[in-house]
Order: sequence, then structure tokens, then C-alpha cells
Amino acid sequence: MNNNLVIKVEDVDKSFQLPHERNNSIKNFIVHPVRSFRSTSTNQVALEGINLEVEEGEFLGIVGRNGSGKSTLLKILAGIYQPTSGRVRVRGNLVPFIELGVGFNPELTGRENVYLNAALLGFSEKETSAMYQKIVDFAELEKFMDQRLKNYSSGMQVRLAFSIAIQAQADILLLDEVLAVGDAAFQRKCFDYFRKLKKDNKTVILVTHDMEAVREYCDRAILINDSKVEKVGTASSVAAAYTKLFVKESKASKKSGKKRWGEGPVKITGAKVSGDENLTVDIHIKSSADIEEPIVGFRIKNAAGQELLGTNTRIEKKPVKSLTKGEKTTVSFTFANSFNDGDYVVDCAVLHKDALTISEWWEGSANFVVTRDLNTPFVIQPAYKTSISKD
Repeated sequence: MNNNLVIKVEDVDKSFQLPHERNNSIKNFIVHPVRSFRSTSTNQVALEGINLEVEEGEFLGIVGRNGSGKSTLLKILAGIYQPTSGRVRVRGNLVPFIELGVGFNPELTGRENVYLNAALLGFSEKETSAMYQKIVDFAELEKFMDQRLKNYSSGMQVRLAFSIAIQAQADILLLDEVLAVGDAAFQRKCFDYFRKLKKDNKTVILVTHDMEAVREYCDRAILINDSKVEKVGTASSVAAAYTKLFVKESKASKKSGKKRWGEGPVKITGAKVSGDENLTVDIHIKSSADIEEPIVGFRIKNAAGQELLGTNTRIEKKPVKSLTKGEKTTVSFTFANSFNDGDYVVDCAVLHKDALTISEWWEGSANFVVTRDLNTPFVIQPAYKTSISKD
């Protein structure tokens, strides 16, 4: 590997033997003596022909649908699995945040499990005592540390495990779905931790279904689909490719030529753009069931398909109140019109509160045209104020 590479994956395949049934009873032996000795397993291909290079200080995202093979790849990088074929080379100390809480004893207290889990990470008792309060404060479990772990909720256990794991010093960190840990307040702490990792130029590989996290933190991303790398590129382009895996076009959308997909229950009933100096994007939604705080957002693209801007109610910290069945709501976003002459397209989306499930995504839900008396050869043209003064 060259000096900048810390991970190099070369032509890695991984397969598992999946047993169908076990014929080890006396009855099966008597009734089906031949079948009892017959192999009844299927070869399941988890990864095929994976090539990957990670440079020092890179924040890489790995995305894909459930069962695509992304977590298997992470476990191969961590040394938990060995590849069926191919080679993986890692330079530097690596800490996996994969099976959080492995080694926890449910019969011990939270306090005792801190010392136990920290010892598994290589910390001495003295070192653990020095960082104990920091762990407890981050996990927000001060009142529960002397209770047995079996009385903790699953979320509390993972919060404690995550708070211990981040104390480990490592050159490379492997993170698998840790964004789903805890409530909103604890997730903000996790996000702050990721920002610190990025600021400190740590090498991080993040497996997640949260495309907003990919766009915000990752320098680059890869999409794994059906056990193979389908796309490698910028975080934004890979996130868009991931989203399109869930395309479910309705008959109506095929007739209109507009792409709509999602799992419901909140549907976009219409969208429009109005204004001149300031533009307003109005998104009309209707729910067919009770749903808690859906996330509504949009993005604007130019005629070449270049994504120019966008936001949503979670980013803007303007949550949509929970909707009841049949309820209609309009969400409006207003911003300065900085566009130059051209035709522009608006894509709108509604996500569930967890930001992982798309209720509906509507490409080309609205469009608008901008014309200016004076224009520049650039995509964006904000309102300039120019002054000239002699020295």
C-alpha cells in the first residue's frame, strides 16, 4: 500500500453455508437413513468482487439495502469474518463499533459492566476509573449505574456500550448503524462526536441508512447492491443512487412522466414555487394514517440535473406536528432568489420521523423559470452590493 492508504480491499468474496435442516434424530435416521447423511445447505453469496481503498483521514460512507452485504464487509474489515477469497490489508489500530455491548453481563450492574467492557477494550482499572464519570455523563445514566444491566432497556444498554467504546484510541473507526442509538438528545451527542472525528481528521468508515448523515459527514461513499459495489463517488451522488433503489412508480406517475415512490402513509398532494426576489416552495401533504412528526423537505436542480440547494423541517428545526388520519398540511420554505436565468426543477419528499423510511419522494413535483435583466455566466446570482472607494 502507498503511504496514504490505511485500508486496501482486493477482490474480496464472502460466502456462507446456510443449512436447511438438521436430520440428527434417531427417527430421521430410521425413516430416512440416506437423507440423514446428505448435505442440506445452500451457498449464500454475501460479497462478490469487492475492491476498496481508504485513505488516511477519510470519512467514508457505506450504504445499501438490508441484506446487501455492507455489514458483512465491515466485519471483514474488523477481522470478525475472514473473506472466502481475496485480501484485506489494514495499516493502523482499528476499533469496530459493530457489536456494541458484546461482553456485557446482564447479572452485573452498569458500573461493573463499565469496568468489564473497558477491560475488553484494553483499559486498566486505573484508566477506567479516571474516565468513568465521563462515560456515565455521556450515556446520561447516572441514576441507573448501580442497577443490574438486565433491568436496562435495550436502548440504555447500547448507550452505555457506545459511551465506553468512544473512549478507545484508534487510528481507524468502524461505525455500524450507531446513529440509531438512543433518543434525539443522545443522537445529538453522537452527531457532535462525528463532527469531532471529522475535525480531527480521523479515518472513519460509516455504515448507515441515514442519507443525511452520509451527505453531512462523508467525504466519499460507496453503494453496495446485491453483494457488489454498484457505485463509488461523492456522498451526494451515492446517496441519490441509494434513494433510487426504492423507486416504486405508480401508474399515474408513469402517465405524467414524473417519478414518485415511497411506502406511505403521508402523500404529497401538490407543490408549487412562487415569488420573485424571495421564492417560496409550498408542499401540500395528506396522511392516510396517524403518524408522528414526519420530515418534509425539498431540493432544487437546474436543467442539467445539478443539485443546487435544499433543506427539510428537521434541518430547519421546525418539526411538523403529528398528523392524524385524513389530515392535510402545507409546509412552506421561503428563501432569497439567488438563481440566474434558467429552468429549475423541484423534488419534494416526506420521510418518517426516523429519517430512514421514505413515505413519498416525488421527482419533478414543481418547476419554475427565472429571468433577469442582468445576468452572469454562473448558476447562482445573489443580490450584490458593490462599492468603490479611493485609497
